[in-house]
Amino acid sequence: MSRNNHTTEILKRVSGPEDLKKLSMRELNALSGEIRDFLISTVSNTGGHIASNLGVVELTIALHRVFDTPRDRIIWDVGHQTYVHKILTGRKERFNTLRQMDGLSGFPKSAESEFDAFNTGHSSTSISAALGMARARDLKGENYYVAAVIGDGALTGGMAFEALNDAGNARTNLLIILNDNGMSIAQNVGGLSRYLSRLRTRPFYYKTRESIQSLIDRRLPKTGRHVRRFLHRIKAAMKSILVPSMFFEDLGFRYFGPIDGHNLRELITVLEHARTMKGPVLVHVCTLKGKGYKYAEEKPNVFHGIAPFEVETGELKSNGGESYSEVFGRKICAIAQSNPGVVAITAAMPDGTGLNRFRESFPRRFFDVGIAEQHAVTFAAGLAKGGVIPVVAIYSTFLQRAYDQMLHDVALQNLHVVFAIDRAGVVGEDGETHQGIYDIAYIKTMPNFTLMAPASPSELEMMLEYAVMEHKGPVAIRYPRGTGRETDALGQPIRPGKGLAVRQGEDVTIVAVGYFLDRALKTADLLEAEGISCEVINPRFIKPMDESLLRQSISKTGRVVVMEDGIISGGFGSSILEFTSRERIQAETLLLGLPDEEVPHGSRKLIYEKYGLDPQSMKDRIRDFLEASGEGGREWARNVSM
Repeated sequence: MSRNNHTTEILKRVSGPEDLKKLSMRELNALSGEIRDFLISTVSNTGGHIASNLGVVELTIALHRVFDTPRDRIIWDVGHQTYVHKILTGRKERFNTLRQMDGLSGFPKSAESEFDAFNTGHSSTSISAALGMARARDLKGENYYVAAVIGDGALTGGMAFEALNDAGNARTNLLIILNDNGMSIAQNVGGLSRYLSRLRTRPFYYKTRESIQSLIDRRLPKTGRHVRRFLHRIKAAMKSILVPSMFFEDLGFRYFGPIDGHNLRELITVLEHARTMKGPVLVHVCTLKGKGYKYAEEKPNVFHGIAPFEVETGELKSNGGESYSEVFGRKICAIAQSNPGVVAITAAMPDGTGLNRFRESFPRRFFDVGIAEQHAVTFAAGLAKGGVIPVVAIYSTFLQRAYDQMLHDVALQNLHVVFAIDRAGVVGEDGETHQGIYDIAYIKTMPNFTLMAPASPSELEMMLEYAVMEHKGPVAIRYPRGTGRETDALGQPIRPGKGLAVRQGEDVTIVAVGYFLDRALKTADLLEAEGISCEVINPRFIKPMDESLLRQSISKTGRVVVMEDGIISGGFGSSILEFTSRERIQAETLLLGLPDEEVPHGSRKLIYEKYGLDPQSMKDRIRDFLEASGEGGREWARNVSM
């Protein structure tokens, strides 16, 4: 079948999970191939998480074949591996809207479908949620099954271990599917990864164990207790020899596996058996990330989350130049070259954060701790206490998971830890769970912290140099996804707590945080064309802010507009309001940012337009603000309209 045929023969017949139960095993296997073709064809146009979804095709088919969804609940950890789930649960015809404004989300959304049992976007949450649902079911006397699908990478998150500990001690019926592909986003690291690797290499034990168990269950009469005990002791002794530490069974789970995650017949047989068992059960499934598309199999980290690409070559359809992440990665290598005390830390994302180059250049000074942001931050605090300079590169949305560690272990001890906060602000297509719009609001409340935002790639380089080489104490730099533009008048060196007035004006002060400076200058050009004189400030430092510069400008114009790519509530604009109130500076104020609501998925361009944060919309909003800003504003409006 051609990959240009978006819906092929068997897939056309599947509009919901009930249709899977009507298909033969041969048809189910053929369906797997058709779904892979469909995924590759569609995601090559929309972009998205392709490698992980290619790896779970058979697993998803088996789950919906065996379980009665949506009555039975399937909870997908992380959530980016749910494309096949969406295709099989009535959303096939809308799949070409994936990750687009008002289209399908790239993650489970309960509001989108009753088949999405729980919203998941961050890692390591599924077992906790599934156990909660299972216990709620038991308390209410209801009868349905709950299954959690969690990747081996997500097991490096501490929350998953907390949930495993609780679930293993529970007597409630719960199924955990461990989807083991040896990767999270990058190659998995750590002791758990090595443990799972050892399990994968000991299939003889599991085959033999099942044979012995079958013999015990089917062939021996219940009265033969002594024989049964003897055979159980043989089985236990064999396990102790072949698998020295049976981690999951020691926690209280019935363990099955590892099994071939691409063998539908075996998957369905094991899941049907697991469903009949009482108490917590864990099924260990081995899959290949990117299966069925050679470019994704060869480079699963690249095809984890990818922009639109050419199916025939695997190459991106467009390349916008050097991203902020790449700028960071290049600069931190240059700094580390001259300073052997600099180390770098990532939470399973060396490629996404730009640290892959550092890993190659300084392997002994590079630490990938797995999907464990809390550990990453306190680990960095320990490194700082030990006299080195740790640089922690984490996406804004994932850094939220380490709030307590930032406050308790870094801020309160005033340790020199450098946070490179990637994907700050609106990230676009990944939607609500990934928008990096909260970091300003919580970091600026932490004592001893300094927070900066570069207006251009070159300013990021200067800020990173300052943060690592000159600053003392906790310091964070937030920067956006994608590429940036250079702006004139930004070449001045970084001075602690000092901003820049990049354009002089008389009628209104525009304070633009980070890369919103480019939008502010475009907005100012539009306002200048209407006779409105704008003073534009690049604050550089969100905390501490340049009070002297702000006082001077706001006192002159009497009106201030704050533009920021974060939530208005508690953002930089709130800091300016606190400042003007405390200093009793009379100023009309307009805050332009994101409201206190979920910011949906879609292109960044459309999201900015939706919230009136594109230059044309901001020009109109500022003009309306000036026209309504008191007697002076009305006088200005009359003069302009004449």
